[in-house]
Amino acid sequence: MNNDVGHEIADALGILLRRTTREQLHRQLTEGLGEGLDEVTYPVLSALARTGPRSAADLAPEVGIDRSGVTRRASRLEAAGLVRREPDPDDGRAQLLVLTARGRDAVTELRGRLAAHIARSLSSWPPGEAEAFARQLRRFTTDGPFTGHTG
Repeated sequence: MNNDVGHEIADALGILLRRTTREQLHRQLTEGLGEGLDEVTYPVLSALARTGPRSAADLAPEVGIDRSGVTRRASRLEAAGLVRREPDPDDGRAQLLVLTARGRDAVTELRGRLAAHIARSLSSWPPGEAEAFARQLRRFTTDGPFTGHTG
């Protein structure tokens, strides 16, 4: 395989990973889901769904913002009833952010919206191509350059 494929993939990833691309998608996904859930708070809610209960400090690297940014966003999610704070059993001074039942329901709705959005965008692809792409993308994320494996 030559470097051209690597450049092509890198360029595509650059578009996908742009903050503006993510924020636009998050804005579309959260539209109409109520106060407190928007393109700014979505990453915190989504990260909690992936990782389980975490402190703001532990969640910050997962979300890509600092602890105080996570705390502000979590406060908005808490006010909306999507997140609650619980004492950290391993550190009496810390609190964990935990999804509430409403938060889990919101994540289910968001994941459904995202899956439907992706399916709609791929609906014009020839039969089998979207399925092949999904398998290849999964392989890329499990065996590719971001896993720490070198081959």
